[in-house]
Amino acid sequence: MKSYVSHLECSLTGKRYDSGVVHTVSEEGKPLLVKYDLTALKEEFPRSRIEESVEPGFWKYAPLLPVSNPKNRISLGEVITPLVHLMDSAAFLGCGSGRVTVKDESRLPTGSFKARGLGLAVSMAKELGVLHLAIPTNGNAGSALAAYASRAGIKTTVLCPDDTPEINVRETSIQGANTHLVNGLIGECGDIISEGDLDWFPVSTLKEPYRIEGKKTMGLELAEQMNWKLPDVIFYPTGGGTGIIGMWKGFHELLELGWMDCELPRMVAVQSTGCAPIVKAWKEEKEFADFWEGAETISSGIRVPSALGDFLILEAVRSSGGFAISVTDEETLKIQNEIGKRDGFLMCPEGAATAVAYQKSIDEGLVSPEDHVVLFNTATGLKYPLPEVISRIDKSDVDYSIF
Repeated sequence: MKSYVSHLECSLTGKRYDSGVVHTVSEEGKPLLVKYDLTALKEEFPRSRIEESVEPGFWKYAPLLPVSNPKNRISLGEVITPLVHLMDSAAFLGCGSGRVTVKDESRLPTGSFKARGLGLAVSMAKELGVLHLAIPTNGNAGSALAAYASRAGIKTTVLCPDDTPEINVRETSIQGANTHLVNGLIGECGDIISEGDLDWFPVSTLKEPYRIEGKKTMGLELAEQMNWKLPDVIFYPTGGGTGIIGMWKGFHELLELGWMDCELPRMVAVQSTGCAPIVKAWKEEKEFADFWEGAETISSGIRVPSALGDFLILEAVRSSGGFAISVTDEETLKIQNEIGKRDGFLMCPEGAATAVAYQKSIDEGLVSPEDHVVLFNTATGLKYPLPEVISRIDKSDVDYSIF
């Protein structure tokens, strides 16, 4: 299949870099973005071919992805993740029925949205001949890398903070990664990798160009699911930020291709009060975010005290007319429990945090109850600690009064 990649570009300065060779970050230490010949793609590849594609999941958008040889597309049976309407929970959140929808990324291989970014990163590693990948992770990225790299026959090393959820650590190891616990935060795990003079290639968030391309498929998929329209507002749990950055990039590509003609959504970055560098920078009207000291939250996927792409997150939020908002862990656990009981939907803490943010935003007049809103549930709630069930029944002396 023809590749429509034209070059790579520094996200800060616009300096061009050649495609088809191994890259990390730009000379300025900023993320590289993949650029496409959208004029040629528009002329040669109609949108209808995307709609008719039988490729699995996000691979149906291959013309807008950097993998040129179909043999290098590593797949674990990806699916188009569903849009799930919150029914009984809608009134509790403060909106009318049918106004809030969840895009449930837990249906992807390894149970999280990380399959998108790491699936693309591993596929490009295979295409470029990389033999050993290394990543710092708070959980889901490590397991996704392990799974896809094992499928591709590529060696992996994964470093996790020592308080990473145990299920994430174990699944990463059993799927083939050389897995280690570190007495530090994710950034310190990343430092160990970047300072190591070994044969590995780091696939830390935004330190290679292709995880963004995988994450942008969330936006491409959402647009197609909504008949090439978009919601009024997107609430997205934000740590490293590849999701917001990728979707915003994808939306603009769709507009340039003429595949979509609609208003772009307001992008809302959701963080925990225990780790909210993007929220702080947004409120202070800064271009870059300060390092967040003492980062701590149950939403491990957004416990990122310093994001390499902070300025890209903030640019997407501001240019969309969106905002950044933080929520407490207590609020997150409460609403996770409420949505589970009301709609039978077990959200991960990061996904539940977007529901809290949405509810607070309605209360504060930041969004309207009539807005069509999409929340992103980025992983299955089964990967996180859940409340213990303490009720016990003695089968020889059943006390029916407890029912």
